[in-house]
Amino acid sequence: MSELIERKRDWHFTPNDKEIERGFKGWHERGYLPHFDAPNVTQLVTFNLVDSFPVKRRTEWEFLLKIENDSERRRTLEEWLDRGHGPCWLNQAAIAEVVETELLAGHNRDYQLQTWVIMPNHVHLVVDVRETPLRQLITIWKGRTAFKCNRLLGRRGSFWQEDYWDTFIRDARHLGTSIRYVESNPAKARLVKDSATWRWSSLRRKDRFGVLKLNAD
Repeated sequence: MSELIERKRDWHFTPNDKEIERGFKGWHERGYLPHFDAPNVTQLVTFNLVDSFPVKRRTEWEFLLKIENDSERRRTLEEWLDRGHGPCWLNQAAIAEVVETELLAGHNRDYQLQTWVIMPNHVHLVVDVRETPLRQLITIWKGRTAFKCNRLLGRRGSFWQEDYWDTFIRDARHLGTSIRYVESNPAKARLVKDSATWRWSSLRRKDRFGVLKLNAD
């Protein structure tokens, strides 16, 4: 895995001193998951609820983390998430609304959301990162939503699983594929027949030209 990270650093971005001061790390590693953090890039991001990979079923999913190929590892892990393991608090409208509201709070100010979907136990989004490192954005999203959601649920403790997955968007074709992947996830997971009817998604807020209309109900 360390060799994989080193190769990727050669392909892309190494932060300069000012960017390092602002918290950008370029390619780095946390546990099994490699991350890319740079200003003015677009990222496909996934983060999930605590215990959506249940400890009691660890033998069923732990090997997935060791898959060397990034794309294959991400695909198999997300297939596991789509099975709906764990508490699935995001199925509750009040909880999903807290998360969506927080994501939209910094949209067009601190970052630009291209698309998002809130699934029962995880969140997918494509975001244009600007001057705030992605890991800081995720820390903010997770921290604020965990506090509010735990209060609504009448519980304490971890709400989100530690860490996240991110994929650097290479070009326009990759962007289009990633947006379609995110927006089609509810139907792919067989939660609805038509993903456009899934309430907690950017897809239902887009007009026929694919432009976000954030005043949509």
